[in-house]
Amino acid sequence: MIWLGIDTANSPLSVAIVKDDVLLIEESSMMKINHSLRAMPAVEEACRKASITPSEIDAIAVSEGPGSYTGVRIGVTIAKTLAWTLDKPLYGVSSLKALAVNGQLFNGLICSIMDARRSNVYTGVYRAKGTELVNVLEDQHCALAELLEKLKEYEETVLFVGEDVKLYESIIREHLGEQAYIASFALNVPRASSAILLAQSENQPETVHTFTPQYKRITEAEANLVKKESSHE
Repeated sequence: MIWLGIDTANSPLSVAIVKDDVLLIEESSMMKINHSLRAMPAVEEACRKASITPSEIDAIAVSEGPGSYTGVRIGVTIAKTLAWTLDKPLYGVSSLKALAVNGQLFNGLICSIMDARRSNVYTGVYRAKGTELVNVLEDQHCALAELLEKLKEYEETVLFVGEDVKLYESIIREHLGEQAYIASFALNVPRASSAILLAQSENQPETVHTFTPQYKRITEAEANLVKKESSHE
């Protein structure tokens, strides 16, 4: 069985192809890339290097968010288009959980973080149980201070993963001290193969035409509309 994995939920871009549980190719980049220009060519290039045609793909896994609105939307749109065109099953997985797979060997809590601006983050907290990751705190959008207070209550070591952790490292260490561990740069790169792994073990196929990104918060435009409507009540 051939899987295509796509992760464009944040500034990194990752594409992977797995055949019969063997990783044929995975290409990930931390460069600030315009995903609208690069994502589809990256998929085509991965297929070429793996010596397969898109029609040979049996299933597609995509990071469904949260993360960058634009990044998530591009990845989901490409995955939906391919799934619809090729008539293949589509699996959406949490971008935060896929990132946490990088820290699965850590003996403690694993906290994925993506910056949501204004001292807010997208986050999910997990614990490894055997070969699986289980949620300790559900994926959410919250204030960093609120997250750190919750983590402090667990009185366990916490591994923070994600390229945006560096933005808040000093605050994290100040609040959690020796409880906090910061992942090395090698563990901060989202991997499309992790999305495939999660899709294989946890998810049921999505209904392609109704599948939507999981932003975990309303857009700024939606927030402004709510404010406008509230002011007229």
